[in-house]
Amino acid sequence: MPPALSLPRRLSVFSACAALALAVAPARAEQGVEPPSSDEVGGKKLELRGVEDTISSSAAQRTALERDIESVRADRARLSAALLDAAARIEAADARLADTERRLDTLTGSEEAIKRSLDGRKGVVGEVLAVLQRMGRRPPPAILVKPEDMLEAIRTSMMLGAVLPELRSETEALAGDLKELVRLRDSIAGERRNLASERATIEAERKRLSALVDARQKSLGEAEAALAEEQKRAAELALRATSLKDLISRMESESVAARKASDEARRADEARQKQAALESSDQRAGSAAAPFKDPARLAPAVAFSHTKGRLPLPASGDIVRTFGAQDGFGGAEKGLSIATRQKGVVVSPADGWVMYAAPYRTYGQLLIVNAGDGYYVVLAGMERTNVAIGQFVLSGEPVGVMGDGATRTASSTAIGASQPILYVEFRKDGVPIDPGPWWAKPEIKKVRG
Repeated sequence: MPPALSLPRRLSVFSACAALALAVAPARAEQGVEPPSSDEVGGKKLELRGVEDTISSSAAQRTALERDIESVRADRARLSAALLDAAARIEAADARLADTERRLDTLTGSEEAIKRSLDGRKGVVGEVLAVLQRMGRRPPPAILVKPEDMLEAIRTSMMLGAVLPELRSETEALAGDLKELVRLRDSIAGERRNLASERATIEAERKRLSALVDARQKSLGEAEAALAEEQKRAAELALRATSLKDLISRMESESVAARKASDEARRADEARQKQAALESSDQRAGSAAAPFKDPARLAPAVAFSHTKGRLPLPASGDIVRTFGAQDGFGGAEKGLSIATRQKGVVVSPADGWVMYAAPYRTYGQLLIVNAGDGYYVVLAGMERTNVAIGQFVLSGEPVGVMGDGATRTASSTAIGASQPILYVEFRKDGVPIDPGPWWAKPEIKKVRG
């Protein structure tokens, strides 16, 4: 069967046929063939007009569809911008909360130190109070009133002269400590109010972020059955995979969504290389200087290798294990571990396509992002992920949530931590690499705690 013709093509063919029919009408008359009647000609004209109307309607629908697509793209950009903003707000609130907790710990420690000091000087306090009480009951004699008590007055003066300097210093020290204790308690009360306020802010932002994440996932338009099938397929592959490298390989070869994401990453690399060949060195430098500027991007603006020193940490917290450190089992760490807050938000440190998002062995919820050019970002230890396999995510975009530390993962068990531990690993062509040079803040390369 020959292929169907498009509407414009059908119109041209029909018009040619109509013109041919009109052209041969005189010849048919000369040959004694009866020409088409006016009704037949009118019918052909009506049919031609119908085809033209159909084409016009199709063009209008195509224009409307293009507007809808552009609207969706604009909505996606606004949604992505809102997600990035919400994640940044939570990170800033987490930082303020951590500062407040540190100040509160310091103030509480100072308060305890002063209380211990006062407890240790209970004897001195009793002696000072006793002396003051005795002096109140038996004040020194007034010489002008009783000149005959001169000797007693001299003795009293000599005693006070010997005792008062030490008594004064002890009294001043005690008064200073008591004053500082009152100030510390006022400061502690203020910091606790700040703490409650920051926690309320974080809770409100988390609810807002959750609503935005739900809106993002619904906007993807993926059928629930298809998503469920992909999740089932991923679980099957995870059972057969013997390592992270094997899991990535199996996902790319046997998962439709993951293979599609891998193909998109490869096409993006090729398109970026072609674009870079056409750009000047200044244009390339400008793109590298602001790789995350456009929230509507559907592919990484620059190669992953050009984002060194620009990537955000995927979660707020303290780095408790770094790449290459002793892992406690005679080996070296292949990534870094971050002690996060309970229910802390996890963001993607880089642009890329989700290759895997499901539980995996003792890693907890595992997320693998294909950042292009052979680079992969691995995040593990989350309570849940909120992205789908094949989805493109932006650097700084929320992709998961930590738990409360009750669920033990390989990283938390190795470290012996009671709080949630996020494990982060960068891979290049299947081999773990040091992620340190990629982070935006130099100080986070060090272990904090």
